[in-house]
Amino acid sequence: MSFKPIPCPPTIPFLGHVGTGVFDRAHSVQSWRNLREKYGEIYKLDLLGKVLIMCSSQRIVNELSDEKRFHKQVHGSPLEVVRNGAGDALFTAYHGEENWGIAHRILMPAFGPSKVLSMFPAMLDINSQILAKWERFGPDVAFDPTEDLTRLAFDTVALCTMSYRFNSFYEKDMPPFIQAMARFLFESGSRTQRPKMVQSFMRQTNHQYEEDIKLMVDVVDELIAHRKAHPLAGAKDLLSLMLEGKDPKTGQGLSDANIRYQLITFLIAGHETTAGMLSFSLYHLLSNPSRYAALQHEIDTVLRDEPLTLDHIPKLKYAAAVLREALRLNPPAPAMGLVSLNDHEVLGGEFEVRSEWNCVIDVAGLHRDPAVWGDDAEAFRPERMLDGKFEALPPNSWKPFGNGARACIGRPLAWQEAIMMLANLFQRFDIRLDDPSYHLQLKQTLTVKPKDFRIHLIPREGKRILAIPGMQPSQLAPGVREPPSIQNGHAGEGKGTPLFVLFGSDSSTCEGFAQQVASDAASYGFNPKMGAMDSVEDVTKLPRDGPVVIITSSREGQPPENAVHFVQGITDMVPAEKPLEGVKYAVFGAGNRDWARTFFRIPKLVDSRLEELGAERLVPRGEGDAGGDELFSSFDSWEKTLWPALGKAFDTTAPIATSEGQMEDDLVVTVTGTTRNIFLRQPDLTEGRCVENHILTAPGQPVKRHIEFQLPQGMEYRPGDYLAILPLNPPESVHRVLTHFNMLGETKIAIKSHGPTTLPTNLPISLQDLFSGYVELGQPMTQRNLDDVMRYAPKDGPERQVLDALVANAKAGIFEKRMAVLDLLEQYPSIKVPLGQFIKLLPSLRIRRYSVSSSPLFNPSNCALTFSVITGPALSGKGEFVGVASNYLAHLKPGDPVSLAIRQSAVNFHLPADVTKPIVMFCAGSGLAPMRGFLQDRVEQLKAGREVGKALLFFGCRGPVEDYLYYKEELAAWSDLGAVELKPAFSRHPELSGGCKYVQDRVWKDCKIVRSLLFDQGARFYTCGMAAMSAGVRNTCIKIIAESGPHSLEESEAMFEKIAIERYSTDVFG
Repeated sequence: MSFKPIPCPPTIPFLGHVGTGVFDRAHSVQSWRNLREKYGEIYKLDLLGKVLIMCSSQRIVNELSDEKRFHKQVHGSPLEVVRNGAGDALFTAYHGEENWGIAHRILMPAFGPSKVLSMFPAMLDINSQILAKWERFGPDVAFDPTEDLTRLAFDTVALCTMSYRFNSFYEKDMPPFIQAMARFLFESGSRTQRPKMVQSFMRQTNHQYEEDIKLMVDVVDELIAHRKAHPLAGAKDLLSLMLEGKDPKTGQGLSDANIRYQLITFLIAGHETTAGMLSFSLYHLLSNPSRYAALQHEIDTVLRDEPLTLDHIPKLKYAAAVLREALRLNPPAPAMGLVSLNDHEVLGGEFEVRSEWNCVIDVAGLHRDPAVWGDDAEAFRPERMLDGKFEALPPNSWKPFGNGARACIGRPLAWQEAIMMLANLFQRFDIRLDDPSYHLQLKQTLTVKPKDFRIHLIPREGKRILAIPGMQPSQLAPGVREPPSIQNGHAGEGKGTPLFVLFGSDSSTCEGFAQQVASDAASYGFNPKMGAMDSVEDVTKLPRDGPVVIITSSREGQPPENAVHFVQGITDMVPAEKPLEGVKYAVFGAGNRDWARTFFRIPKLVDSRLEELGAERLVPRGEGDAGGDELFSSFDSWEKTLWPALGKAFDTTAPIATSEGQMEDDLVVTVTGTTRNIFLRQPDLTEGRCVENHILTAPGQPVKRHIEFQLPQGMEYRPGDYLAILPLNPPESVHRVLTHFNMLGETKIAIKSHGPTTLPTNLPISLQDLFSGYVELGQPMTQRNLDDVMRYAPKDGPERQVLDALVANAKAGIFEKRMAVLDLLEQYPSIKVPLGQFIKLLPSLRIRRYSVSSSPLFNPSNCALTFSVITGPALSGKGEFVGVASNYLAHLKPGDPVSLAIRQSAVNFHLPADVTKPIVMFCAGSGLAPMRGFLQDRVEQLKAGREVGKALLFFGCRGPVEDYLYYKEELAAWSDLGAVELKPAFSRHPELSGGCKYVQDRVWKDCKIVRSLLFDQGARFYTCGMAAMSAGVRNTCIKIIAESGPHSLEESEAMFEKIAIERYSTDVFG
């Protein structure tokens, strides 16, 4: 009988996959994800001669779970190295090892239902300690929950199973046992990847390893000695069973050595996985406000204001679903090794495996099998675990606790502990991310936990903390928490009526508007405080002693990352109760008309909902279209109406400036921080490096480039995501500013402030650095800028007459020419704007987001962009316009550092989980970027032997020679491979593209294929490019639908909109 070969990445002789870059030991979960997406449900790895068969589909895992055919494998796995410290305990015992059976039969009764229920008081005791710590430190402290939950689980295991208190919450540092254990586990995993000869030379590492084992042994030996000297009376715990219990089958007890190993194992396994499960649950809840709200509602409904009791636990069904779903997406124990009992076995009827090979269940992959979990397998949706759905899952679809007889013996303890922690935590605290833009990163030893994950915990009003003798509850009120940036100096400390400026922003534009309002506040008699919308911990506690100004964007109908909890909060409130009565507010919204279906959805929702909830609107909602040219002028016009309305509502007047010098002092602003990223409120940016940068287009054509970055270690992405870049201004622009003010770049200035800012304060900074990296020099002027600049124009004379004429015709003479402040000052040198006022006029430098143009399946360490370099004659008629970010990127050389971060795109702008599903892509120019990432993904899967769905690429450009991006290097070969069918449209040579000039023309020419993919094959559709191209494709698709009926135009548009919600994703720019 012939079998299919198991897919295998290329190897190196003798080393196998070690050193090939295919597998990164420090980030194995990420490596496994990339490999399974590339090679599919089963593939082979060779690590120095040790063969691993990685399996991730339910159909194959279901066979591996058959204990008559396969058993747990310890030989040759990391667990065999862990035996150095854990010996033949339950977790690390070899298959058939006698002590495993003895221990298992003796210790199982300790985890029976009645025993676990009896642990409730001890669990509640440790719960109270972590809650007391969080309550004592208050809402302004950012906690690493993983660290504290590790203490919680460690102390709980020790107290519940050994009646021993480590009291880790009374120590500043982590208990030495936990520190030693973490080093021990990491080094044990590392040793499986090293040749023994190399290991023998690592003397310092080996010494530390032995010291860590000794420390763990000493701790448990002390614990055993204490118990022997002070035996328990009455009920027996796990340690009592170890010391006194006899195996009902053999009559034997556990040896002293085995008791030591069992205790070390329970202290390791009992707290590592529980802490991970709770930490991942918190991350997913905070990233999904509707699920957060659902859990809190359940807990409030079940517990009300009563202390948690055993009777409550079975009623917390959504809490259990949250834990199951978190374990599905992020199982703390990410892999499970098995080996065949027979010389040969066949998996799935087609893959032969040998008894000397380790078959490894990739648990995270299993938990994302689209055949079980569907196309939304990556989504956190606890509802899939409710109402009998969990029980109806195919067998062995969900395996975070191991398999069969070797499954986790302490699962009931961990489950009760986790449910209790969630219930107590959500009853007593509101929780918020320290960094709303945080995306999950993983920290690995032999288990997995979140990395750099920090939260704020805010005591809920009227919710008592668990009673602890001698503890005085703090009187902290929820209200509006000032985020760390405000605490460190962003909040204004001046006099006046409080003004609360809240922003929701993905690309920093709305944050810049909020900054402008906050900067202007003092001159109108207000004392501003500024923060993200999610800095409001309890929306019902919005301030009543001053106006609340909200400035937010809408991302494809969804709130920005730093506004999701605020929006969810006002959505969940009951209007009839008027919970926001007394709040006075104003809203400005930014949207993009190219997303007509969701244009201004979030600003409209916030504005109308606040009014429904009893708040008073002070000024009509302002709106600015980011897809047009008047976003900034729209905001300035709205702001002009804002200040009179605020002044009237709160009876404020602007303070009178006593001198020009005093006015100048108020123009410069403040912030605290140590890097440009922090000053500009982009804390998630880290340093990557340029590794490649070259031109894609022919000479004489508009320049488009390919650039590639080496990402910081551990940074992950998917095709369809964005790469956020923090650029520097073009050197020629900085030179123009310095020349205008007749100052040297190395001139140092000091900035002081009375209000919020993104400028670096309280430290000297050179003008070169300030103008290069902190402000936008080319931002087009608005009417407000013009009014401010004219304050410094000559009062009379011929020059004034020229300027008055210019101002009278500002629309044509300034705004339509997109003149910046610097342009105006250079053309009219009689305007003497002081340096401080010029700095104040400039908005903070914004990040730029570019669609990722690569796939991690090709190279997980690198990320590519495809972009247009923006240059051309300035509309003012003088000089050249130079795009800030594109020219910054264009001039990067290999080795140059770059501040960057991955930002996730909309949920739908990713490839379907089912790789056999067809995809259709519409794009033009640099809009090819995400499509190249999609295709690179599919190409790698195809090369690895996977069956992939049809891919159709409609691409518009000038011509096959001029700018058919990547055609010769990649697209032609990918087409020959069968990965994509190319449908180009050449605007300068339509005769070479079937008479089609534009993308929409080509779509219509191939309407039969598109119609079939649209209706018959359930394809996913993606559009990326300029607004005109996107609109043209949309209209053509509607036309195709209309003619397939026939349907009326209105019916066709309705049908298209329905399809668009489910299967048509757009990314429009320009």
